[in-house]
Amino acid sequence: MSQYDNSSVNDWSFNTRAIHAGQGVDSDTGARNQPIYMTTSYVFEDTQNAHDRFALTNPGPIYTRITNPTQEALENRLASLEGGVAAVAFASGMAAEVAAITNLASAGDHIVTSPRLYGGTETLFEVTLPRQGIEVSFVDNPDDPESWQAAVKPNTKAFYGETFGNPIADVLDIPAVAEVAHRNQVPLIVDNTMATAALVRPLELGADIVIVSTTKFYTGNGAALGGALIDGGSFDWTVTRDGEPVFPYFVNPDPAYHGLVYADLGPAAFAVKARAGILRDTGAAISPFNAWVTLQGIDTLGLRVEKHNANALKVAEYLAAKDEVAHVNFAGLPSSPHYATKEKLGLKYTGSVLSFDLASDDPSAAREKAWAFIDALNLHSNLANIGDVRSLVVHPASTTHSQSNEEGLKRAGITQATIRLSVGIEDVEDIIADLERGFAAIS
Repeated sequence: MSQYDNSSVNDWSFNTRAIHAGQGVDSDTGARNQPIYMTTSYVFEDTQNAHDRFALTNPGPIYTRITNPTQEALENRLASLEGGVAAVAFASGMAAEVAAITNLASAGDHIVTSPRLYGGTETLFEVTLPRQGIEVSFVDNPDDPESWQAAVKPNTKAFYGETFGNPIADVLDIPAVAEVAHRNQVPLIVDNTMATAALVRPLELGADIVIVSTTKFYTGNGAALGGALIDGGSFDWTVTRDGEPVFPYFVNPDPAYHGLVYADLGPAAFAVKARAGILRDTGAAISPFNAWVTLQGIDTLGLRVEKHNANALKVAEYLAAKDEVAHVNFAGLPSSPHYATKEKLGLKYTGSVLSFDLASDDPSAAREKAWAFIDALNLHSNLANIGDVRSLVVHPASTTHSQSNEEGLKRAGITQATIRLSVGIEDVEDIIADLERGFAAIS
């Protein structure tokens, strides 16, 4: 009799792992699909078992704010797909992002980042982190490794970038940026939301930590908020600078957790610290139901991403040929300044989120023109999300990046004429026909 066994799941291909990683057959019922464990807490076997779980010597669940079997299945699957040693799930992508930063930096520390960022991230770096005493420098030219080096300070603790920028859709040269980060004894954190592991695995290219908003492509249907950080397991958290530890919270006993020294825990030290410290203390846990919804989406991740990207390339080519379009931000076009990086990294696709600027003789009327274009669309949904199976459209300057000042908009490559598309998996002919409605409305 055959017996299901996924113990060697990491030997299987990506699309197979997207279905099988992190989830066995339920031991109690034999349920094939992942059960939803809607419980806040768990009965310990005895007092010794309770002690061992709180001491982290027993991996069993303690409280759903920290661990839950449904959450764990999601974490294990994401770790497998992204190529990490461990993952920690959070209530949203922003929660995962904040956790990744605060897990290694505190007041008096410094972060170096690409300026091509999602609007929420830009606000976090421009306003919120500085309020907490964490300084952030935006590099002048993220395509130039020396620009990253020039931004480094004695108190720098991390580099940060997005695989594909939102909404400018550039391609981060991860190996080049990682080399500069490691030269300066700091990790590279990469937001892989726009790409997902189906297109790019930053950890394989030199990044140390990956964060994702699972709300987007991983779930794929706009039904559930979630996020995660994935620990690559290769960064040395014991590094010193001028005789002092660069990351003291990893090498000094943690008074908040039994004097635990996280660096002693091996490759997954970053993930364990994020769970035992940040997740436990902030309470930003993903709900078991949202974790389950995300798992259902990941089953078809590879199929969806392939369709998303094939459609996006055709849409970008269509837009590039329109006289009404000033330029298209899409690294998959040979005319893009980021096409060379795409080729260098050996990428088949560069994502299905792109932006374009409408041609306008009157800059003061650019916003009204962009709004008229968007309001004329029928198939596209005007909303602030990406990665849905449905095609989506938004005006970044008045929505996702509306908190950015003029300097922030310029850094992100956004004008009042910019329109962002998240290309769905509908028949591409219907997507393009709908865009024609937009152009007809402004002609």
